[in-house]
Amino acid sequence: MALPRRLARFNRVVTNRVVLLLAGWVPGIAIVLHRGRRSGRLYRTPVNVFRYGDGYRFALTYGPDSDWVRNVLAAGRVDVTTRGHLVSLTEPRRGSDPEARWAPWPARSVLRRIRASEYLQCRLERGS
Repeated sequence: MALPRRLARFNRVVTNRVVLLLAGWVPGIAIVLHRGRRSGRLYRTPVNVFRYGDGYRFALTYGPDSDWVRNVLAAGRVDVTTRGHLVSLTEPRRGSDPEARWAPWPARSVLRRIRASEYLQCRLERGS
């Protein structure tokens, strides 16, 4: 189910501006740097992200049809600022886990409650 689209629009205009000040430094929140598929414009989007396997896993709290997700999938790679470091990721692929077993306990509880079962998995780019 994930969160409603109108909340996403509100967050894009209001909340994200505040969150961007902390995102990229706070554990669990990163900044995805992605280019628009049509416009080519560079966007900075705060997201929930966690280290997982040989890369990072993003919680798709607004579902898999968010613009940033579609931009990353189309590009086949993405740069992310997390914990003060710029990280290059590749091979994005969508997945689903209704129990969010991959997420740390506090995040898992929230993801289950909002029924955000979708995630995006990316691998660390070699040399990154």
